[in-house]
Amino acid sequence: MNNNYLKLAIQKEGRLTQETLSFLKKSGLEFESYNQRLYSSCRNFPLEIIYVRVSDIPDYVSSGSVDLGIIGQNILCEERPKVKKLLNLRFGFCSLILAIPKESTIKNLSDLRDQKIATSYPNSTANFFKKNSISIKIVNISGSVEITPTLGVSQAVVDLTSSGSTLELNDLKVLAKIYDSEAVLITNDQTLKSAKKKILGKLLTRFKGVLSARDYKYVMMNAPKNIIPRLKKITPGLKSPTLAPLAKDGWYSVQTVIKEDIFWETIEKLKKLGASGILVLPIEKIIT
Repeated sequence: MNNNYLKLAIQKEGRLTQETLSFLKKSGLEFESYNQRLYSSCRNFPLEIIYVRVSDIPDYVSSGSVDLGIIGQNILCEERPKVKKLLNLRFGFCSLILAIPKESTIKNLSDLRDQKIATSYPNSTANFFKKNSISIKIVNISGSVEITPTLGVSQAVVDLTSSGSTLELNDLKVLAKIYDSEAVLITNDQTLKSAKKKILGKLLTRFKGVLSARDYKYVMMNAPKNIIPRLKKITPGLKSPTLAPLAKDGWYSVQTVIKEDIFWETIEKLKKLGASGILVLPIEKIIT
């Protein structure tokens, strides 16, 4: 391993693994990865990727054994490791929820007073109920917690869920959401103060380019000259739309970007204005 390279720890096998590898490759990093590999060196960037258990990543980062890590926000909330969060990576979405059996007589949080809650997240669970001034008994479970109400071990569970399918299979329903989680990039003070800071800046530029691209669509259209001032207000792009005159007199080709969250609303406005031949393309990266 090269000590001058950034070292990034990622989950070897689990919920975040494939999306993490996909994100890194979308960032233009070239490396080999397969199940038995312990680490990879990037061919086109001074970065080494270390494959470990996700539970070990905070310790590796906080101790300075590695410079960076990708973990779920839920681990930061639960363990409070001494690390710095650099970026939300916009994948690995899930929620920590409080769930009860569908046939339970429990209707609200206060009904759980002095009851048993099974969870793999004892700190998050304790903090949640403390904020709500409700005393409970936590049953710390390292494996699947969904079965515990059926076994009579607990009256409710606190666990991560993404699709809710596991809850449904175990006849559970959500009583409350404790927090949302997604994949995050973490680092430590040593790296931020080291000679590797410049390399880290370049890596963050790549990551932010991929993240920014997810928020926008690239749009090309034809528009008559008289609607251009109003069109500019609707689709400002990153700075301003790009205009080019067409062979047809009084018409322009317009190129711009539209934010994903207002995309369809904006397209309807453009059509009403008189824009035509609207072509929508995905964006791979945006570097600002």
